[in-house]
Order: sequence, then C-alpha cells, then structure tokens
Amino acid sequence: MAKIYYDKDANLDIIKGTKIAIIGYGIQGRSQALNLRDSGLTVLVSELPNTENHRQAVSDGFNVLSAEDASKEAGIIQILTQDHVQAAVYKKAIEPNMTKGKALVFSHGFNIHFKQIVPPKNVDVFMVAPKGPGALVRQMYEEGKGVPCLVAIYKNPSGKAMDKALAYAKGIGGTRAGVIETTFKEETETDLFGEQAVLCGGASELIKAGFDTLVEAGYQPEIAYFECLHELKLITDLIYRYGITGMRKRVSDTAEYGDISRGKRVITEKTRKEMRKMLKEIRNGKFAKEWIKENEDGRPNYNRITKEEAEHPVEKVGRELRAMMPWME
Repeated sequence: MAKIYYDKDANLDIIKGTKIAIIGYGIQGRSQALNLRDSGLTVLVSELPNTENHRQAVSDGFNVLSAEDASKEAGIIQILTQDHVQAAVYKKAIEPNMTKGKALVFSHGFNIHFKQIVPPKNVDVFMVAPKGPGALVRQMYEEGKGVPCLVAIYKNPSGKAMDKALAYAKGIGGTRAGVIETTFKEETETDLFGEQAVLCGGASELIKAGFDTLVEAGYQPEIAYFECLHELKLITDLIYRYGITGMRKRVSDTAEYGDISRGKRVITEKTRKEMRKMLKEIRNGKFAKEWIKENEDGRPNYNRITKEEAEHPVEKVGRELRAMMPWME
C-alpha cells in the first residue's frame, strides 16, 4: 500500500523564509503561486513578457521576473512550463543558478525521468504533483480543502528533501487531502499511459468509432453525437464520484447488462495486448524520443494529425449542437 502524508506530517516552517520561484504562470503555476503566498510563503513568479499570463501575474500582485533572475534569487525553483519547453528553459535560464543547497521542483516527471534535465548532484530534486487541474487546486484551497497530490524524491543531498516536499505540498493545500508517495518513474510512466490508452487516446477513438458506426448504419449524426459523446459526461461523472460499480448501480438495468455483457467485446485481449505494447514504448523511452524529435522538427506530424482530427464529422455536428446548449457557456 502507498504511504500517504497529511497536514500533521508536514511543517511549513521548513521553507518559510526561503524564496520559491514559480517558473511559468499558467493555470497550474498561478494556482500554486497564489496558494503558496496565501500560506505565508515568499513567492517569485517568472513569465514571458507581453503575454496574457504575465498580465495576470501582475494583476495578482506579483512582481514578475525573468526566469534567470527568479531562479537566481530563489532557494526553491518550481518549473511549471509545458513539458516540451522545460529543458530549454532550464538549460538557458535556470541551470547556471542551481547552486549548492537549492531545490528543484516539478509537478510532472517527464524531463527528469527521460533525462532531458540533469540537475547537479548538490541540489535537492523533488516532485509535488496535484492530481487535479490548477483551477480546482485553487478552489479547494480557498474553501479550506485540498486536492490530493503525489510526492517523489529524485535527489536528496540535503537529507531534507522529503521535509521540503511535504512543506511545499502543505503550502498548496495538498496535505489537507492527502499526499501519496511515489517515484518520478512511476508518476511519469503511468501518467503517459493513462493519457494515451484511456483518458485521451482511448476515449477519443472510442467516441469516434461509435459515432462512425452509427452514422455508417444510417442513423442521424445528431443522434449519434448524443449517444456516443454528449452523454459520456453523465457516465464519467458517476464513475468519478462512485467508481465503476457505483455507476452501474445508478444507470438502468438495461444499460448495466449491456455494460457487463458487451464491454469485453470492445476492449478485447487484442486491445489489451496493444496497451501493453504502448506501455513498453513509454517505459523504454521510445515515445519520449519520438515526442522530443517531433518538437525539434517543428511538429509536422502533430500539426497534420490535429488538423485532420479537427475535421472529423463528430466535430462539425458537435459545434452545431453545443450552440443549442446555453449551459455550455
């Protein structure tokens, strides 16, 4: 069983007085920065000038610095830019300022695990990863609650990396809900697999396959959209709240029987074999190398495929139907 830490296990005093640099003021960066500041910690923010995120940071009362200046001043540096730019930002702006005794923080392990960022041996490296979007991290904090987090230690020359990590997690509200101990390897590989096989890749392909099957059989695209995409939220909300068994208890008996008697005809042993192959490609670094090269080459495949996907009939029908739904606003 995983080890879980709570408020009683964390001491904010460990990092009070230490400047914390948040590199990247996107949705997650903004939420973490605001929560840390509201917890009484000293926060520096770095964001590109003349951007919406920069303007938001100024509006929120931060004196926005360059990544170089923020990482030079701070004792704890949290990198919250997108995965594919983290290595370049680190190499150019942060690495020269990673002096002995500092700490480097991540909320996703991609660049550490796949060695795109190689920190010096004399700095602590840890992860605090909220398992929820930034807006929810902020909302729960303001309500006196928290979003569960993952915590992992990669380097611990100070001997206090876990203490710092738990203090940081407490600062963003994570220890109110619970902080689960993991490793950079486990977090990175499971996160990528979940995105590819289930949450994004698997779900979107399942939706399109269902939609296409109904339309090819002569059913109206609008009806196919409702049955294969729109109503998915009803089911995922139930699963999110009650688990799979709980969802089944809250749908009709007809729906439940169709689930338990037909689901395995969609997700077959062949599908599971392909999932295992995908996981192998994540674990051996094949996917990471492919994604890194894709960005280095200017994203030719990414741009082509995303354009093709955006033209799928389910997208056209969806735009028209969502325009009929005022609650979507």
